[in-house]
Amino acid sequence: MKIALIAHDKKKDDLVTFSIAYKHILQQHELFATGTTGQRIMDATGLEISRFRSGPLGGDQQIGAMIAENNMDMVIFFRDPLTAQPHEPDISALMRLSDVYQIPLATNMGTAEVLLKGLEHGFIDFRLLAQRRGK
Repeated sequence: MKIALIAHDKKKDDLVTFSIAYKHILQQHELFATGTTGQRIMDATGLEISRFRSGPLGGDQQIGAMIAENNMDMVIFFRDPLTAQPHEPDISALMRLSDVYQIPLATNMGTAEVLLKGLEHGFIDFRLLAQRRGK
């Protein structure tokens, strides 16, 4: 599966910690991330990650384009709901595209854990989701 990893500045440490804990699952998939987030995860875990630009410089839009082209299977986006983001329209667009194309989207650690554990144990039939998307 193709999994995007994104985190706002105040959530980057959380996503790095999450990636360390779930490295055994993440390493089995093709990973993508926005710039700084991806570099921090790679440095902490050794995981191979294709990096896009940082979110404010278009990285969110690049991941959104992959979703629109049916080239992304899951998004893990640790958002900071308490801090205004200058690129909020890009974030909203990414979330809207995830809904339109039925891409599982976790915006917090609890939901991300459920998705990855479901993926690990076969509790979620992601092939069915892919078929619904015409993939």
